[in-house]
Amino acid sequence: MNDIRIVFMGTPEFAVASLQQIIESGYRVSGVVTVPDKPAGRGLKIRQSAVKQYALEHGITVLQPEKLNDPLFLAELKELEANLFVVVAFRKLPEMVWSMPALGCFNLHASLLPQYRGAAPINHAVINGETVTGVTTFFINEGIDTGKIILRSEITVGPDETAGELHDRLKETGAELVVKTIENIAANKCFPIDQPLIGEPLRTAPRIFREQCFISWNKTAHEVHNHIRGLSPYPGAITFLTGENTSREVKVLRSALTGEITGTDPGHAKIVSDNRLFVGCGDQYIEIITIQPAGKKAMQAGEFLRGLRTSGIIFKTPPEAV
Repeated sequence: MNDIRIVFMGTPEFAVASLQQIIESGYRVSGVVTVPDKPAGRGLKIRQSAVKQYALEHGITVLQPEKLNDPLFLAELKELEANLFVVVAFRKLPEMVWSMPALGCFNLHASLLPQYRGAAPINHAVINGETVTGVTTFFINEGIDTGKIILRSEITVGPDETAGELHDRLKETGAELVVKTIENIAANKCFPIDQPLIGEPLRTAPRIFREQCFISWNKTAHEVHNHIRGLSPYPGAITFLTGENTSREVKVLRSALTGEITGTDPGHAKIVSDNRLFVGCGDQYIEIITIQPAGKKAMQAGEFLRGLRTSGIIFKTPPEAV
């Protein structure tokens, strides 16, 4: 353990769990690499990444390069004299960075590689209705999430679990796998293998853009339910509520399957007992549990319905999203 000197690279809160477990396991972290501070929120206040905040609280040197091939950054990185780089939720590294440490540079990915390579593996796994997913550590190479696999760990996905809930479980599972990977490398018991060739098509996990967030109510209730939970709490599944001579954008953050066959067109809503909101999909009704009108806080469907004229409510998908 005393021979391991780590540089940790990461940005969001997901990565903090791994950094914390590395430190608590007694490994020396020579420095952290994260994104530059940037304005965020309505007030455009300058914000530090979650990883930077944690590193500063623990007295760890922080590097924030604009460009990873900047000669000054590369010189500072070498001065940290690390022999292992650990990457969690960061950006693509140039070869001059990932090839630097003597013991290699490995990444934690929130899927069971080779499935769901890309920037949003948790969201896409839930959207696609996966019942099993997990985390993988692998040595970085010139590709994107294509390097030799070190370790993998599986977990099951609940039928109503949101991407946010799965994220929180995977970050802890991932942190444990990161430490186990470091232990294997330190003990010279690391035996990486090529990513397996599988008979089924590979599913990718590209970054999600706004146009992919719109709910298509003509799909089956299961597909709509998975779409909603796969985008919850962020960026949120979007639809447009029409009625009361108005049209407004809302996000649906939680839903439930009803099993009730629809007798109406997709998107048409009905109010059932106790102010429950059902919306027709291509085959069955789905219940909206949590909804967030644009510019407002998320609320339960019953609260949303109070003060709303409930006759003739229709949820629509904008033409540009079809």
